[in-house]
Amino acid sequence: MSTTTSLQWLVVPEEIAAEPSRDLVGGKAWSLWRMRSLGLRVPPAFVVTTEACKAYFADGHMPDGLDEELVAGIRFLEQKLGRTFGGSERPLLVSVRSGAAVSMPGMMDTILDLGCNDTVEAALAAESGDPEFAAEVHRRFTGFYGRLVLGCTEELDELPDTAAVRAAIAEDVDATVPADPWEQLRAAVAAVFESSRSRRALAYRKHYGIPDDLGTAVTIQAMVFGNLDDDSGTGVLFTRNPVDGTREPYGEYLAGGQGEDVVSGRITPEPLSYLAARWPSVHAELLEAAECLDREGRDAQDIEFTVQSGELFLLQSRPAKRTARAAVRIAVALVDEGVLEPEEALSRVTADQIRTLLRPEIAAGAADDAEVLASGVPASPGVATGPVVDTPEAAQATPGSILVRKSTSPDDVHGMIAASAVITEQGGSTSHAAVVSRALDTPCVVGCGAGTVAALVGRTVTVDATTGRVYAGELPTSAADESEDHDLRRLTDWAERAAPLTVSTTAVLEPVFDADAAVEDLGGKLPDIPAGTRSVRGGIFCTLDGVRAAMDAGVEEIVTARRLPVLLAAVAHHRRIS
Repeated sequence: MSTTTSLQWLVVPEEIAAEPSRDLVGGKAWSLWRMRSLGLRVPPAFVVTTEACKAYFADGHMPDGLDEELVAGIRFLEQKLGRTFGGSERPLLVSVRSGAAVSMPGMMDTILDLGCNDTVEAALAAESGDPEFAAEVHRRFTGFYGRLVLGCTEELDELPDTAAVRAAIAEDVDATVPADPWEQLRAAVAAVFESSRSRRALAYRKHYGIPDDLGTAVTIQAMVFGNLDDDSGTGVLFTRNPVDGTREPYGEYLAGGQGEDVVSGRITPEPLSYLAARWPSVHAELLEAAECLDREGRDAQDIEFTVQSGELFLLQSRPAKRTARAAVRIAVALVDEGVLEPEEALSRVTADQIRTLLRPEIAAGAADDAEVLASGVPASPGVATGPVVDTPEAAQATPGSILVRKSTSPDDVHGMIAASAVITEQGGSTSHAAVVSRALDTPCVVGCGAGTVAALVGRTVTVDATTGRVYAGELPTSAADESEDHDLRRLTDWAERAAPLTVSTTAVLEPVFDADAAVEDLGGKLPDIPAGTRSVRGGIFCTLDGVRAAMDAGVEEIVTARRLPVLLAAVAHHRRIS
């Protein structure tokens, strides 16, 4: 099966000789093709395309012919693996995962272990010799399906067995998980389509300026089990540190777990050194694959992997979400490594990231005698002060607030976007809270321990997400200076050469238009720049819209104390209009 057949809605990445369209198959499936083309071990998969998703919303139902093509796709996986979907011997289970063309980590739904029922559980128990493993697979799948397909709102993860999960689903939504694996599959694909229009996905796209009509592909991939035995596990590896950008592997490993356990934040995993000690050969293979993907991708990579009975499988590789500090360090390092030219490195760093990097820090000595209310893992650096709230709705309603949760999920994203900082009781540096906060460049401290929510709600605190501490009250801060940072100075030099205008700390060209003098009259709106103006100053011209307005008006110079963010905004706008 390949793209040259009569199939309308499916693509098989591993059978494509040429690079598939990312817009058609989504970033996740594109990464599967890329990894397989590099000779890395990837479980076989097929993809329901973004065109099918668009047709689903246009017609209000599954596209004509998709059901039959799903059967063809599953038959392909059965043939590859010698397994049978829903079979009583050597059963095939699959994951059903979203995959938009633009990466949106944690925003859309994933269903693992699909295809399980009572018959399959018995077959898994016989094949593995471990009835507890088979029962756990069935329990997990039932929970995934109940929550993501049937809409159950009850907490299902802590229930002891499949019967208890079924009972909770029935009580909450008066529905049951179908035993027919084909019915499961069709409903799961539709649920992933629907998740692309969820509140959390809409909020994420709005925040990042991503169009709402891109749709999502659905990757259907043969399961590998990190919870199969003592020699199995799952993890996440960043090829470069996503917090500070240093050139070293960064990640976590959870023995006996599945990928969802790591990213959910419900369980705190071990550092990668645990895998190195337990399985040095697997760890070495992982690092070799990571180096290959970093080099071929020309950027830091975020890699999901599973170890099944001592064998490494790669599930995804994508450009890593990173803090502003890491973005700067990685961009400069890639130039030094000969991977990027300076002009391309400028495109890897945004003006907003530099503004974030230059935000205030706790003043020297200010925290020495301050009361530490909580401490945890620093997941996304920065400092924020504000009142603590414990729901995303309260964060939206309280500007400048600090959101504290037991752990976050995609349903909390609208509150995380609104919050000045995020704190969690549970989870590690690759949990949902950590990954999303880094993408938002919001200060975040995770894994602060039980009781943190109750201890902090209602108080005013200062979050130092660089050290992982939460202090009582409001501490004084001090601002960084872009001229004192080696990497920022180099970016500034490159940006000065690439920018189509001059950015100065004092006005050189006349006449000068000062927007700050009319700020009350403007009400936050962009001013009309007088004809013939050569130089502008004022806070409004430090924003992205202000830089664009100045350039479009033919201004030759912008005056600001923070030069690099304005230079980068000017370079980016010039690139767009050229």
